[in-house]
Amino acid sequence: MTIRERLEQQERSTLSPYAKLSCETKGREKPISADDMRTEFQRDRDRIVHCKSFRRLKGKTQVFISPQGDHYRTRLTHTLEVTQVARTIARALQLNEDLTEAIAMGHDLGHTPFGHVGEDALDRMIEGGFQHRVQSRRVVEVLEHGGEGLNLTWEVRDGIEHHSGKVRPQTLEGCCVHLADRIAYINHDIDDSIRGGVLRAEDLPARSLRTLGQTHGQRMGTMIASVVRQSEGKPDVAMEPAIWDELMALREFMFERVYSRDWAANESEKAKYIIEALVGYYMENPAQMPNEYLEIAYREGTQRAVCDYVACMTDAFAVKTFQRLFIPPFFDGIG
Repeated sequence: MTIRERLEQQERSTLSPYAKLSCETKGREKPISADDMRTEFQRDRDRIVHCKSFRRLKGKTQVFISPQGDHYRTRLTHTLEVTQVARTIARALQLNEDLTEAIAMGHDLGHTPFGHVGEDALDRMIEGGFQHRVQSRRVVEVLEHGGEGLNLTWEVRDGIEHHSGKVRPQTLEGCCVHLADRIAYINHDIDDSIRGGVLRAEDLPARSLRTLGQTHGQRMGTMIASVVRQSEGKPDVAMEPAIWDELMALREFMFERVYSRDWAANESEKAKYIIEALVGYYMENPAQMPNEYLEIAYREGTQRAVCDYVACMTDAFAVKTFQRLFIPPFFDGIG
C-alpha cells in the first residue's frame, strides 16, 4: 500500500459522509498518473503554493493602498487567514481539509493590483466585465505554467470560481471557503481600519459587538463556532441566522465607513487612473506586452490579453510600468 492509498483509506474511515473524498474526484482536464505520496487534493494545494500567481499576492492590496506600516494585510496574508479559518471549520465538521486548503489558497489568484479599486476599473473597461473570482479560475486553468495552467481537479476549480457570488460551490469544502472569506475579511479589515485611524473601536455597531464580541479574536471565534453548530451533521455549511445577521450588519457598516473609500478618495483615483492608462496603452500597443500575452492576443483577442496582463500585476509593478510608459525620466544636469 502506498502512502497515498493509506491516506485515501484514512479519509474513507474518518471523514463525514458529506465530505468529498480525494479518490472520488471528478478528475482533471488532462489526466495524469497518481502520486505515491499525495492525494489528488494535496497535489493541487502544492501546485498552487508553488505557482507565480500565489507569490505575487504578497504585492497586491487588500484594502489599504501602499500602507505605511508592516502589519497591514496584503492579498497574501488575507489568503492565509482565509485558509486558517476554512480549515478550522472543515476539521470540526470532518470535511476534507486538503480540498478546503487548496480552494482557499487559490481563491484570490486572479485579483488585480490595488484591490477592489483595480477590479472596479477593469470591470468598467473590459467588454463583458471583470470578476476576480472568474479570473482566479482562468489563472489556474489557462495562465499559469507557461499557458498550460495548473491542471487542477474539478472540485478545486469549482471552489475557486464560486468562493464569492450567488452560485454556491458544489462541495461543502468550497462552502467552508465561501464563509471563511467573509469571516476573515470583515474582521481583519476592521482591525486594519482601526490601525490606520479610519475607524475607532467605539465606532463599531454596539449591538454587533454585544453579540459577536468586543475583540478581533472573540468575533472570529463566535462566527466560526456558529458555523460549526449550525452545520454539524448536516449536508450544508451555514452560519446561525442571528450571528449571520450581525456579520451582515458589520459588513454594511464597513461599506459605509471604509469600503466606500471617501477617506482615501485621492489614492483610489490615482490607482484607478493607473489601471485605465495601462489598459489604454496596451490596447493600442499590444506588441509591448510579454510574448505569453501576445500569444493570448492571437488566440483570444487583444482585450483578453490586456486584461490578463494588467490583472496579474502587483501594485508596485503597475506603478513602475506606469512611470516607465508615461513619466519622462529625470536627467541630472538639466535645468
